[in-house]
Amino acid sequence: MRVATGLSVLVLGAGGIGHAVVSGLETGIDRVDPFKDMKNRPRGGHGLNLLLVGTDSRDKITRDERKKYRLGGEPCHCTDTLMLVHLSADRQRASVVSLPRDTYTEIPAHTDRTTGKRHSTHPLKLNAAYAEGGPQLTVRTVEQMTDIKIDHYLEVDFTSFMKTVDTVGGVEICTAKPLKDAYTGLDLSAGPHQLDGGQALQYVRSRHIDGAADLGRMQRQQRFMAALIKRATSSGVLMNPVKFQRVATSMLDSVRADEGFGTEQMLELGKAMRRFTPASSEFTSVPLEKDGYRVKGIGATVKWDAPKAERLFRALREDKPLTAHPPERAKATLVDVAPERIRVQVYNGTPRDGLGQEVDAALRGTGFDTTRLPLNIGPKVLKRTLVSYDPRWDRSARSLAAALPGCELKAVKGQGGTMKVTAGADFGEVRRVRGEDPQRGEFDAVTGDQVVCP
Repeated sequence: MRVATGLSVLVLGAGGIGHAVVSGLETGIDRVDPFKDMKNRPRGGHGLNLLLVGTDSRDKITRDERKKYRLGGEPCHCTDTLMLVHLSADRQRASVVSLPRDTYTEIPAHTDRTTGKRHSTHPLKLNAAYAEGGPQLTVRTVEQMTDIKIDHYLEVDFTSFMKTVDTVGGVEICTAKPLKDAYTGLDLSAGPHQLDGGQALQYVRSRHIDGAADLGRMQRQQRFMAALIKRATSSGVLMNPVKFQRVATSMLDSVRADEGFGTEQMLELGKAMRRFTPASSEFTSVPLEKDGYRVKGIGATVKWDAPKAERLFRALREDKPLTAHPPERAKATLVDVAPERIRVQVYNGTPRDGLGQEVDAALRGTGFDTTRLPLNIGPKVLKRTLVSYDPRWDRSARSLAAALPGCELKAVKGQGGTMKVTAGADFGEVRRVRGEDPQRGEFDAVTGDQVVCP
């Protein structure tokens, strides 16, 4: 969850700021050696691979913050979130892959860092690797599962997450429907919201909003990371030494990284990312088998879909994009139901020749599944454009109405799943709309510009 802060180390990584400034920032990073005595590692590929780890540490959280943002309870000293970030060799693309924390895995043989006991290979959830063997066992386990060599390790906690969001001035998040989670205290109405650090933490932690659980949470984390990139690259932080130093100093105070991630690496990454935009990033999660996997002594876990996961990680090893990288789209209104999922039959309610074809084409152009066969309603003239719908599909009707400003909505029981649009004399335009969850390709990946606010 707080792993977004780790990515911001890259996004904010010196963007043209002087060597002396970055050298000073480097001294604030707590160091860890996740690669100590590691043998038989995967071969290095093209590009750069970073493992971003968010822990549940809350040592620096105040009592008031614990209460306000529902951060009570004892930490498990494990990883809440793991993300694998691949930076392309040309530094033009960042591919972010979420690794579900409940992933079933075989932990390599190791010595428990708490008890000193020697463990042979045994089954465990992926997030528990950190509790048993710290960063080193976490890296070994991820490399074993992905066959990808990790070049750098970044670890963040609650404190660094909130500080970073507050220092950049907050992050804008848009939602097409209300989000409420009694466990974290999240309570957002539909629409855009400017979140401060604590609110952002609630947003990325929430997993009791709907039946999507961890999958929904990972998608919200990805939206947040894209929004953070947008904020950082559009606010002047990268090019302003004063702003950059304030943000980076605040953030790095609670970050742990490997010894190899130093001044030169920050300068190199910062230079490469000066022209970074949300469209330069792409996000996905490891494909999972449909059915959960319960293990005695461990509980409910999830298993990766082996063939699909292998294709995904092979693409990263070969430095290939996970999406088609479409150009940034024109601004569009965010709607609850994606237009691609809404079937529409268009009618011409006026004597104007060709109006039905015009409306059908315009709706299809913004993504609606039209019949492409508009019909006429006869000699009667309809003054106001009408959308009739079956009450069971009211969410779809509201999403369609957002594309037809000023239209009238009429519920018709038994109409079925096809919306009916009758263009009236007042018809002026079809506005662009897009769903909160965009269409995804082979790897179920999206680019950052597809998930940030319009």
